[in-house]
Amino acid sequence: MIHQITSVAGRNKRKLRRGRGEASGRGKTSGRGSKGSGARQGKPIKQGHEGGQTPIWRRLPMRGFSNAPFEKVYQIVNVEDLSRFDEGATVDAVLLQSAGLVAHPRRPVKVLGNGEITRKLTVQADWFSKSALEKIARAGGTALNPKGQPFELPKPKKKFVKRVKGPKADTGKADAEAKAPDAAGQAKPAAAKPAEAQAQSEA
Repeated sequence: MIHQITSVAGRNKRKLRRGRGEASGRGKTSGRGSKGSGARQGKPIKQGHEGGQTPIWRRLPMRGFSNAPFEKVYQIVNVEDLSRFDEGATVDAVLLQSAGLVAHPRRPVKVLGNGEITRKLTVQADWFSKSALEKIARAGGTALNPKGQPFELPKPKKKFVKRVKGPKADTGKADAEAKAPDAAGQAKPAAAKPAEAQAQSEA
């Protein structure tokens, strides 16, 4: 009966003897099937392996986008969690881990502005939200980046503004006016040539 089962039941499972005759039910191939890489010793077959042919994940086209390979996952801490530390303390990832607020001291930490903080603290983290910076500064504390320098939010990028094309300047007329003195200067010697030729003919 179910009420008679104790915690000892099923704790020690009898080992299954393989390869000890066909009558045992696990003889000959010992439950590994017939020949092939699955029946051999050594490195196990990876999940998704198709025997050497091009796997399905390479046969199908890519679709969509994922930033998982380079995504930065932060450990979240709110400013209300920082109130447990003493006045004037320097709060970093190691101290946060000892307080049980983060799991790993080497992973990036982000401080958010949920709650209130009334103690003057020096908080060192990888990122701060705008509200968290304001509340830490209002309490008289400072926010530092991992290098120990004052943390500053990046300036917003300038939005692209499409230039409006104005009236096109008439460059041909300006070039003609610039060349006008040269043309006049070249015209004077050309006009004097007939007079010289007439004087020579009279001589």
